[in-house]
Amino acid sequence: MPDERPIEERPVVTRFAPSPTGYLHIGGARTALFNWLYARGRGGKFLLRIEDTDQARHSEDAVRAILDGLTWLGLDWDGEPISQYANRQRHAEIAEQLLAAGKAYRCYLTPEQLDEARDNANAAGVRFESPWRDADPTTAPTDKPFAIRFKAPRDGKTQIKDAVQGAVAFPNSALDDLIILRSAISTNSGAPTYNLAVVVDDHDMGVTHIIRGDDHLNNAARQQQIYEALGWPAPIFAHVPLIHGADGAKLSKRHGALGVEAYRDQGYLAPALANYLMRLGWSHGDDEIFPMEKALEWFDVNAINKAPSQLDLDKLNHINAHYIAELPDADFITMALPFLDKTDMDEESLARFTRAAPFLKTRCTTLKDAATAGAFLFLERPLTIEGKARKPLKKEGAIDMVKAVAEALDEDMVWTSPETLDQQLQALTESLGVGFGAIGAPARAALTAGNPSPGLGEVLYSLGKTESLARLRAQIS
Repeated sequence: MPDERPIEERPVVTRFAPSPTGYLHIGGARTALFNWLYARGRGGKFLLRIEDTDQARHSEDAVRAILDGLTWLGLDWDGEPISQYANRQRHAEIAEQLLAAGKAYRCYLTPEQLDEARDNANAAGVRFESPWRDADPTTAPTDKPFAIRFKAPRDGKTQIKDAVQGAVAFPNSALDDLIILRSAISTNSGAPTYNLAVVVDDHDMGVTHIIRGDDHLNNAARQQQIYEALGWPAPIFAHVPLIHGADGAKLSKRHGALGVEAYRDQGYLAPALANYLMRLGWSHGDDEIFPMEKALEWFDVNAINKAPSQLDLDKLNHINAHYIAELPDADFITMALPFLDKTDMDEESLARFTRAAPFLKTRCTTLKDAATAGAFLFLERPLTIEGKARKPLKKEGAIDMVKAVAEALDEDMVWTSPETLDQQLQALTESLGVGFGAIGAPARAALTAGNPSPGLGEVLYSLGKTESLARLRAQIS
């Protein structure tokens, strides 16, 4: 039984409707996120429809990539994904219904005749119309293929009430009679076209809000006309400005616009990417970083900006670094290990990485950075210390300082924390009457071979007593 209530009074139902021709683009991911937030934040449904009517371009790998990308981002959907292609009979039935009501007509133009008619209309500066629009049906041939065209209004304008763009009007003179069901005059015989299929599916799925890119705004006018012709209430439209690059141009790979799986493989966290995307075109105070629970509470299409947003990788990196730093140590270890390029990590190496986790995660912009930030942990003795990295050890008295550090730390003490080690080193500098740099620089060189590293006490604690003393003593002999 269809819901007869006005759209505004129905439970919220949104949908994400990607084409299965490639990966889940970051722009598509934002569209899906906005739809998910709006529905979930209001206790509604978020549906997934695969717009696969073009079977020639359909890719099951692309479908899997889209589903995997949504799942990784944490965007769950209600029910099974819907195939638009599977609904083609329903689309054809509605086309025939419009035909029977006199709101569509059979067009018998051949491709050559169609090209000529369009050229003539363009030359005259008028809207193209098929001569079959007002032809007597009894004159129609019975042995020729035909397409079904929607009989679009000639005069006036079509109004769209858009939750983001406001009221938008399209002169009907600019909206010609689009084909709603192809025939043998097209390569895809008998197939419904996009605008008809979308209207029928959204109606049958009970969609109340269509949140999508503003490149579909012109389609919204055509779809509005079809809704009106069928006597169906149109969903509430919300057309979101597209994402641009920092140079203001349409987003492309050169701007860093990748598939969601590429960001995952580069070491970005799903909550961080989602946090960044939700702020890419949507405003809520000055907050930049907030949990999904707050986003569900705050998000509203009325707060989406009308101007295009710009992809800012520096801001994404800042947000991602925050989320990595906030990870529980155990989660950081599990998530970072695949990025270490160490397929044969032994028990001792894992123990070092585990001890270092609290210090490394605050030094990572992406999980990939764990490999560089933690490289000092996995060096094999004897360490190769060359060039600039060796300079601290070549200074006069440097080796004596390394020896003093090794002796001070070799006392009967338990290496319980970086703080206790730092306190021991501070006590050593006071007893020697030198600044911390006098012992810190050569000791760090002996321990890390110049690789990036956290504080000296944290380096020692991470390496552990046995490895630390072995590295220090290797420079003394």
